[in-house]
Parts: sequence; structure tokens; C-alpha cells
Amino acid sequence: MSPIAAGGDATDLICSGKGCPQAARWALLWNNPKIHSPERRKVWLACDEHRGHLETFLDARSFRLSTIAVEDLTDVDSAGDRP
Repeated sequence: MSPIAAGGDATDLICSGKGCPQAARWALLWNNPKIHSPERRKVWLACDEHRGHLETFLDARSFRLSTIAVEDLTDVDSAGDRP
């Protein structure tokens, strides 16, 4: 379940950029087709400053599926990301 769907608040989510303490505004949905099933969705969170860098990293590897606002995250987006 996504943190927002679990009753959390979008302001509780922190950017996945290394050492970044900023609130996340974007969710980058991705998977590595060599190790993940097609329906699996991994989620990285990004602030405005780190969005481009994280998208470039994922795009260079053809991993990024989409980028959405954190407010639009749903259980479906993170369901494949559970251990």
C-alpha cells in the first residue's frame, strides 16, 4: 500500500535523491525487466530539483515507466513493490 493510500500525507514523503531532505513531489514508477516481472512497479520519489537526474538515470537503462505526482500514487502503483 502506498504511504498516501495508507492514510499518510504527501508531505510525509521524502525525495529518494542521496541525502536530500526535501519533500517529494514526484513518483517515478519503474522496473528492471531483467529481474522484475512486467507488472512489478518500483517507486522512487523525487523533489523538483532531483526529478530530472533520477529520470535520466532510469531512462538511460530503459527502466522508467512513468512519472506522476505523489498525490496520484495508488495501491496499484506500489503493490508490486512489497517484499
